[in-house]
This record gives sequence, C-alpha cells and structure tokens, in this order.
Amino acid sequence: MVLAVVAAAIFVATLVVVIWQPKGLPIGYTALIGAVIALATTVVGLGDVPTVVGIVWNATLTFVAVVLISLILDEAGFFEWAALHVARWGRGNGRLLFVLIVGLGAVIAAVFANDGAALILTPIVVGMLRALNMPAKAALGFILATGFIADTGSLPLVVSNLVNIVSADYFGLGFAEYAAVMVPVGIVSVLASLGMLLAYFGRSIPKRYDVLALTRPAAAVKDRATFHAGWVVLAVLLVGYFAADPLGVPLAAVAGVGAVVIVLVAARQPAFLSARQAASPVLVTTGGTATVTTGSGGAGGGSGRVIPVWKTIREAPWQIVLFSIGMYLVVYGLQNQGLTDYLAKLFDVFGDHGVLVTALGVGFVIAILASLMNNMPTVLIAALAIGGAGATGLTHEVMIYANVIGSDLGPKITPIGSLATLLWLHVLDRKGIHIGWGQYFRTGILLTVPVLAVTLTALAGWLTLIR
Repeated sequence: MVLAVVAAAIFVATLVVVIWQPKGLPIGYTALIGAVIALATTVVGLGDVPTVVGIVWNATLTFVAVVLISLILDEAGFFEWAALHVARWGRGNGRLLFVLIVGLGAVIAAVFANDGAALILTPIVVGMLRALNMPAKAALGFILATGFIADTGSLPLVVSNLVNIVSADYFGLGFAEYAAVMVPVGIVSVLASLGMLLAYFGRSIPKRYDVLALTRPAAAVKDRATFHAGWVVLAVLLVGYFAADPLGVPLAAVAGVGAVVIVLVAARQPAFLSARQAASPVLVTTGGTATVTTGSGGAGGGSGRVIPVWKTIREAPWQIVLFSIGMYLVVYGLQNQGLTDYLAKLFDVFGDHGVLVTALGVGFVIAILASLMNNMPTVLIAALAIGGAGATGLTHEVMIYANVIGSDLGPKITPIGSLATLLWLHVLDRKGIHIGWGQYFRTGILLTVPVLAVTLTALAGWLTLIR
C-alpha cells in the first residue's frame, strides 16, 4: 500500500513538472528524474528498464524521424507552397478556403504527424490570413480550426501521431492492419470535425477574399532540390511503411532512412550561381502588385544551401525520446503497484455491454484522462490496463483502437491535453495572437465531444462490419 502511494505521488509530481516546465526545464530530463526516483524507491526495478525501452524505442525514433522530415521540408518551402496552392483553389470563396485549409491540415497530420500539422501549418496560415486582411474573428476561426484538425486528423496511419505508434507497438499492430481499421474511421473523424468547425465558425468566415493578395506558390520554394526530393521520399516512405511489416523491419528504420536522405539533399555543398542564374527574373505578386526581382533565394531557383540543416536537426524533438522512456518507467510503477488494475476492471464493465458501449465507454474515459493529465502518459496507462483486462476478441480490439481515438482527440478539450497544444499556444503568442485557457476550453469541449462520439461510433460499426 505504501509503495502504491509513492508510485502515484511520483507520477503526479512528474506530470506537474512536465506541464509546468519551471525555468524551461526540458520534458525529457523531468521524466528521467521521475524515473530515477521511481527506481530509487523500488517502485520499478532495474529489470523493468529494458522492457520499457523495448516498448518505446521504435515509436519515439519513428516520430522524431517523421518530424525531422517535416521540419526540413518546411524550411524548403514545401508546406507554404501547398498552402498557397490550396488558397488559390478556393477562388476567392471564403467558406471553400476554410474547407480546403482544414483538408490540408488533415492530410499533413496524417502524413507528417499531428505536431507537424499544428506547429508548421499554423504560422503559414497566420501569414496568409494577414496577407488577405482577414477580420480578426474570422482569422481566429481559421487558426483554431488548424490546431483542432491537427489532432482529429491524426488517426489514419500509425505514423500520424506518437500515441498511435506507441499503441501499435505495444499491441503488435502492423502498419497495414492498423490502416485498414483507422483510415475509414479517420475519414469520419475529419468529416465530423469539418462539420463542427463550420457550424461553430461558419458565420464569421467572410464570403469573399482577394486571391491576388497571395504570393505565387513557386515563390515559396526556397530549395528546389529538397522540395522535389521531398515528393520522392514521401512516396518511398508510404511504400516502405506497408512493406516493412512482412519483412520484419521496424518503422523507425524506414522513417530514419527517409530522414537521412532528405537531410543529405538539404545539406549538399553550395554551388556557385552562374551570372544567368543570379540575374534570372522572378515575378512575385503581393497585395495585387506584380514586382520583378532577380536572384534565386526567394523563389527557389538556385542550388546553393539555403536550409540551416544542423540547426533544424538540433530543433527536432529529441527530448521526446528521453520523455517516453522516463515517463513510461514512471507509469510502469503504477502497474507494478496494481494501480492500473482499477482501470482494467472499469474497461471490463464496458466490455460486458457490447461493442458500441465498449467503444464509447473506453474512448470517453481515456479522452477525459488525456485532457486532464496529458495524452502520452494516458495512452501508456490505458494500454497497460487493456492488457490486464479480461476482454478478448472483438471487444479487446475495440478497446485498443478506442484508446488511440481517446488519446488523439481527448487532448483537444484542454490546453494541457498534449505538449504540442501548449507549444502551439506559445507559437501563437509569439505571433501576437493570444488564446486564453478559458477560451480554449470553451471551444475545445464544444467541438471535441460530438466529434469524439461520432468517431467512436464509427469505430464500433466499422469493426463489427469487417470482423
């Protein structure tokens, strides 16, 4: 009993410091300190360390590689190019632009993970809205929609969210097996999100916007070689993800190779520009006025190094590796002291009442936990509880995927639900856009609960149909 109290206290203390981050203390170091205390108090043993590392290493390294690829491509202008194209496809229709931005966010979240969608696309959208002189209320709707869809659109693939990778690894789900279940469910989640976002923000969206105020998409490309290499790497990655399972190759190896290739392309030695290249005209349209400039940097015409590769590598989320290992050791202490058994018993109660009740019950409990104590420790605790529950067959499978959905969508209810949301709010603050925690919660809970209910219902229906 004493060790159970100690385990709970270590978990709560570690979680509070991770969210609080006093004096900018990195989350990885905080989690490792919690793990060391857990080991020192015998809440966990040294024998648990290799078990935990074995569970999280593939998930965290895959996530870091995917985010690193997205950071490099962002520096090359890949996402700004895509956003400008999408804005032009809107043809001046405000509502269509809103739908297209949400769709772009969902695609980026699925392929480049939720962090990439929220943290990379949001500043681009902010810049675009300012160029269009979008009213403040409408701009806020676009910005909140971009942040919201980053998580609700991160269900389809294993690599779309760190939570997905952790859960898939823990339960031995292959990439294709996971996608067969979650791609259709993820589409429902995106459509439900779009419906709620339009219902909530629709009236504030202007009917028209000036397409001529937008920069040409080609002008956003800063490094053509990296930009084009990005398309090839993405195509190879998607094929590699599906081929990895039958070959027994970890996803981290596939994503890692892609990251190395894109880094090498971006870090190639600069070449001297010819006089003709240096003087080549580039037409840039801003605010409806066309201007001609020379040179290659802004429009991506040159071959010199324009991407700060090593700086970008340093900014990749390496702390998440330490955080995952340390936090999971702390969570493992909860299991060792029998605290996850209570959650397992609750899940079994849901499991006794059919697939739909199981999906809704497990999904909403996990969503609430994720919103209150962050989704990373939540998915770990829930995975241990599901593993300890007595459910089998379809009921067990529903619990596994409901854990993913609850951990992906639940964090949108509160600002502390995910570390990415806290960082996203910080990025907005630096852009002069302040969203208070109260305002975020009021919006988050109204948007999230219906989408969560629809998505979990779709999960129950889809699994019943295909099984």
